[in-house]
Amino acid sequence: MNIDTQLEKSIIAAGQEQVLKYWNELDEQGQKQLAGQLENINFSELSRLIPEYVTSRPKTAIPDDLAPAPYFPMEPADSKQAELYAKAEARGTELLKSGRVCFLTVAGGQGTRLGFDGPKGTYPIGPVTGRTLFAYFAQNILRASKKYQVKFTWYIMTSLLNNQATTSFFAENNYFGLDKDQVFFFTQGTMPAIGYDGKLLLGAKDSLSLSPDGHGGTLLALRKSGALERMTAEGTDIISYFQVDNPLIKMTNPLFIGLHDLENAEMSAVMLAKTGPYEKLGNFCVSQGRLNIIEYSDLPKELAEQTDENGKLAYIAGSPAMHLISRDFIGRLTAGNELKLPWHRADKKIPYLNENGELVTPAEPNGVKLESFIFDALPLAERTMVLECDRDEVFAPTKNPTGVDSVESCRAMLIERDARRLERAGVKVARNADGSVNAKIEISPALVLDDEDAAALVKAENISEISPEDTVVFE
Repeated sequence: MNIDTQLEKSIIAAGQEQVLKYWNELDEQGQKQLAGQLENINFSELSRLIPEYVTSRPKTAIPDDLAPAPYFPMEPADSKQAELYAKAEARGTELLKSGRVCFLTVAGGQGTRLGFDGPKGTYPIGPVTGRTLFAYFAQNILRASKKYQVKFTWYIMTSLLNNQATTSFFAENNYFGLDKDQVFFFTQGTMPAIGYDGKLLLGAKDSLSLSPDGHGGTLLALRKSGALERMTAEGTDIISYFQVDNPLIKMTNPLFIGLHDLENAEMSAVMLAKTGPYEKLGNFCVSQGRLNIIEYSDLPKELAEQTDENGKLAYIAGSPAMHLISRDFIGRLTAGNELKLPWHRADKKIPYLNENGELVTPAEPNGVKLESFIFDALPLAERTMVLECDRDEVFAPTKNPTGVDSVESCRAMLIERDARRLERAGVKVARNADGSVNAKIEISPALVLDDEDAAALVKAENISEISPEDTVVFE
């Protein structure tokens, strides 16, 4: 087959003819694959990005007017705010009951860092049962659907690498009790890897070297997949966004949802009080009246360590990447099938075909991958809102096998969360001298979504005590 004339002109105009070097050696299937990849590239945009991000190195400029971002505290500061929180809680519950909310999980990664071969969402994280990450979310949604009498839709963004394995996993597990049509899978977009000379790299004779376009690409993928159209048809206009590695996520938080709506926010965020100046969380800041996130690696030392008059960190508000995003805002950011977010440079060791058509695996970084970040949408929103949450209740990321933010710490936090729920319902739970739970406890998310559900479970099961070293599962 011949390559499309207009596409070839775009490639030549961008100075990227090397991607067609092996065109005439390819069979029809190989030509179709390469042509499909090339057709997905906006070469005029690429010609703008390369001098900005690749052949020169962009610098992160810290605005002169940068200041810590305001946020709603975890507990209301006064009676007026308490009244607002009560109103927001009621409004959030109303929005959930009316089907205005849907859920979005970013799940394009593999479990490689955990020593696990498969999509990260299929990792068995349950402290007793080995319940997978996906199962936690699915059963949370199942319980929410019953509690609010709404058939919530769950959008899951996969990647080219794990889409087939993810969809097969759901089918094999009968969608964890959800109806099949409640789950909408879509695939993350890609960007071509670029050598330091500004040339696109080939990963094979019939393929560019491609990489995911970052979690900011979620927004454009929602449009291209038809997800935004489905949301519109279903009357859904608030998207609860979270990452696949955090089974402690409170995806149906009426207070958060209600404040987002009452504040007329286009994008809202959860904040956690940082454990120290250099915790690896982005920092919520404001500049020119707009909410920003400055990455922990970019915030200058003098700002990271700055304290207020009470000795508390000034830049205390850290981002765990939990958001509410309004559907219309995403529509505006992706109008014309283009993503209106900035890009970020990542220097990588990228396997590539050399001049002889041989695959080379470099020992040092040899090129750039471009990514967009979801938090870069915040300063583009007309109105934003940040709510402080208790990390022990909402944040247990599973990033490493052991240590901080690990499988071990996540399982311990899941046990602690379930123990606290039982204790608040009047159950005596065995604890060690250091205060940690001296038992293994796991409550199915399909049974308990919140404290109200926990109290109902305790009453139904007539539970009064969890004894030392007990192993207790409620399914």
